[in-house]
Amino acid sequence: MAVTRFSVSLEKELLEELDSFAESNGFANRSQALRHLIEKNIVEEKWQCNNVVAGAIVMIYDHHKKDIDSKSNDIQHDYFDVILSSQHYHLSHEICLEIIAVRGQASRLTELSDKLIGIKGIKHGKLVMSKST
Repeated sequence: MAVTRFSVSLEKELLEELDSFAESNGFANRSQALRHLIEKNIVEEKWQCNNVVAGAIVMIYDHHKKDIDSKSNDIQHDYFDVILSSQHYHLSHEICLEIIAVRGQASRLTELSDKLIGIKGIKHGKLVMSKST
């Protein structure tokens, strides 16, 4: 992909914030940091516009808690059209990590993740979405 160079004028404080962001996130330079921020903004706009996106729902839970597995499976069956696959990992005897790969309209993926993460006993959950093309 061809790169086009351009100049940007920023206030000193904002430039310092950009440099701090680049350093703390391991970017080699300001260009990489700006590219990341621009792409992140574009992806988030696609979520708000309800475009088709791809992503993952990540959940941590205690599988010994009552009915988590069956409730999760019931919800996932209602959203079979947007679920690509799921992976289940045992982090310990009690704690499990589940990663569900998804692709579909942003609002439908958000709806699915809200229902799954809202199951009583889910310790932590997060939906990560990105543009699908």
